Amino acid sequence: MIGIVLVSHSKQLALGVRELAAQMVQGEVSIAVAAGIEDPENPLGTDTIQVYEAIASVFSDDGVLVLMDLGSALLSAEMAIEFLPEAQQQKVYLCEAPLVEGAIAAVVAAAAGRDIHQVMAEARGALLAKATQLGVVSRPLSLVHNTPTTTNVESSTREIRLIVSNRLGLHARPAAQFVTTAARFQSQILVRNLTRNTELVRGDSINQVTTLGVRQGHELLITAIGSDADEALTALQGLFANNFGEDNVALNSPPALHHEVTPAIHGELLGIAASAGVAIAPVVHYQPTHFSITEYHVDDPEPEWQRVQAAIHTAKQEIQAVFSQASLQIGDAEAAIFDAQLLFLEDPVLLEAVKERIFEHHINAEAAWQAVVDEVATSYRTLEDSYLQERVDDVVDVGQRVLRLLAGNAPANLHLEEPAILVATDLTPSDTARLDPTKILGICTTSGSATSHSAIIARTLGIPAVLGVDAQVLHLADGTLMALDGESGKAWVEPESHILDLLAAKREAWQTAQQEARATAHQPAITRDGRQVSVFANIGSINDVQVAVASGAEGVGLLRTEFLYLDRTSAPTEEEQLEVYQAIAQVLDNRPLIIRTLDVGGDKPLPYLRVGLPEANPFLGWRGIRFCLDHLDLFKTQLRAILRASVGHQIKIMLPMIASVTEVRAAKVILGEVQAELNQAGISFDAAIKVGIMVEVPAAVAIADQLAAEVDFFSIGTNDLSQYVMASDRTNPRVANLVDALHPAVLRMVQQTIQAAHAAGITVGLCGELAADTLATPILLGLRLDELSVNPQSIPGVKQAIARFSIGESEAIVASALQQDSAEHVRELISTSVIPPA
Repeated sequence: MIGIVLVSHSKQLALGVRELAAQMVQGEVSIAVAAGIEDPENPLGTDTIQVYEAIASVFSDDGVLVLMDLGSALLSAEMAIEFLPEAQQQKVYLCEAPLVEGAIAAVVAAAAGRDIHQVMAEARGALLAKATQLGVVSRPLSLVHNTPTTTNVESSTREIRLIVSNRLGLHARPAAQFVTTAARFQSQILVRNLTRNTELVRGDSINQVTTLGVRQGHELLITAIGSDADEALTALQGLFANNFGEDNVALNSPPALHHEVTPAIHGELLGIAASAGVAIAPVVHYQPTHFSITEYHVDDPEPEWQRVQAAIHTAKQEIQAVFSQASLQIGDAEAAIFDAQLLFLEDPVLLEAVKERIFEHHINAEAAWQAVVDEVATSYRTLEDSYLQERVDDVVDVGQRVLRLLAGNAPANLHLEEPAILVATDLTPSDTARLDPTKILGICTTSGSATSHSAIIARTLGIPAVLGVDAQVLHLADGTLMALDGESGKAWVEPESHILDLLAAKREAWQTAQQEARATAHQPAITRDGRQVSVFANIGSINDVQVAVASGAEGVGLLRTEFLYLDRTSAPTEEEQLEVYQAIAQVLDNRPLIIRTLDVGGDKPLPYLRVGLPEANPFLGWRGIRFCLDHLDLFKTQLRAILRASVGHQIKIMLPMIASVTEVRAAKVILGEVQAELNQAGISFDAAIKVGIMVEVPAAVAIADQLAAEVDFFSIGTNDLSQYVMASDRTNPRVANLVDALHPAVLRMVQQTIQAAHAAGITVGLCGELAADTLATPILLGLRLDELSVNPQSIPGVKQAIARFSIGESEAIVASALQQDSAEHVRELISTSVIPPA
């Protein structure tokens, strides 16, 4: 059982507290006292050896909780821990809870068999009853007072206020990033949605963070309590500043074709257009296994809890397998849906609730799990936000997976022998991710929505889907012919011949368009008058490069190396980086690979590197090349790895956030030092490796001619350049609308950069979001960019867009665009100047 140690300046006070606490549990909990000093004239004080002996006297593998009054009591306790063997040190926890109330709450929780984290949480919340009685708090803080913490050092409290700029707020993927980041730190992380005036919730709980109902523009109060509070808030602030890696574009949806099917009268079903495309095939019903749970009494709850833990462990392995497969099929961004499911299974609030039901109510594992999952699902359904309400599908999905494992059942079979349209009440994200698009030609369900995760996955897989149709489809016999149009949201049962003809024609047009896009994607992008423009991919992982090559990428124009440094407690080693760079280069098979050196600091901090004083404006702070030049060990390690990977590959180095010639020269000196070290060690590398820079600050544009004389290529980062030119923070929703790369001021900066590069005889590319906007394609062609680098999924569309224009007509559009007075007018100009493709 857990032991309790009371450390106080006054021996009489400590003995009194021990007596009071012991009476609460009839002596069932070991309580030791380390109080006062052996000095009759000055008895008040604390003694490190006394504290050490007290801890040793009540030590248990279950843990020891140390409560202190003030001042030197904490210092003595910290020093005492250092005398313990290292294995025991990890099981001793210093707690900042009030001595009297905390001791009583702790011994009661310990006597009840709670674990060390729950005991500590009870101690911390010991003032709640008194505060509520006195009216200090207006409502119970039950979501907070049981917050677990693994910190065993003095706590400090820090807080920040942040505004959410994500288009869909903290939905599953950004919420998962938030929780994952919060869980890396010892500090308690508490969150409150100030806009909706919610209660504080635990930052390490995926369900509680999601059910805050955070939307775009909402203001959050984030509190960190613990020794690494500053580092924790810095890391979380970085997520918000980086927009959680999202670009605020619309949900994944293919462009609509401008064809309409004449509505039929007989046999037509109306539903929700969820994934475009036409399917004509026999129906096959899919009925997932639903478990009927019977609650029953168990004498020994421990085996039931072990069953839950085993089922969760297996569920994690299954979801990880789904995630890995989905990453290859639909890309990392959409597969991140399953990251949230993994976090659901690690949610401490959920796990504690299940354990409590099993142990306190002595009920079976299935009943306890289902009851808690139902409570979580209900909390999602009661949210005001309809998009967040739909995340209940993910809760049910993972909940059913664990129930299936508890029941010992195999997953439902979704493998078909012959192509068919799948008819079901609904499909979970896990179900949808397992579908084979060559056999599942369409999806028709009686529930669901276009913004559900299942619909998003269906669109990414290219499976036409109509959702929310009448329940009569559930009574169709397997083999009944069905047709569906995922663009109009209509389905037909045993369609008449003229409907089949119309749909077949539309399907053929759709398939032809898709085939043309795929064919174009693997061909060079050439304008109508014969000028070739390279189309590369922006990537941030090994999986991304596989998707990029499959999408027709001619190389990688931007490898964001930050993914190697984030979500860990120390920097990656040279060997770790080398392995990743080589793996990506091998997939590219001698296509160009531009590796951007580490671009963190300021708005994208690394928690394991102390930044020092917080920056009031991180976008104008210590980031990019400035950060690397001040962390030479980090910088040199990365350069060594890049150089070693360059053998036999077309690898180039790109330096971020360059604002002066001095920075470029300093970086080149360091690169030279690393090359000399490798030569001396007899390690091979590409001695002629090319070095370029990101042009993303106005200073670089102003001296582009000088910078061009120092490097081999430019890459324009319009995301940052736009906000610096417009003096507007793109993460601040109040001014984010000003950050528009099609503003004439930004376009003139891009033009000036390209002219300076070409005058110096070097190539220039563009790797910002503007490159993927096909509306902007004639502008970029007219400015005479050599390369465009976009997200992998955008490559086919961008190549098609390039093929529709000539340089001559594009230059004419640019000439007019540069004379406009706003981004809106530039867009209007493009729309009226461009003739849509036939």
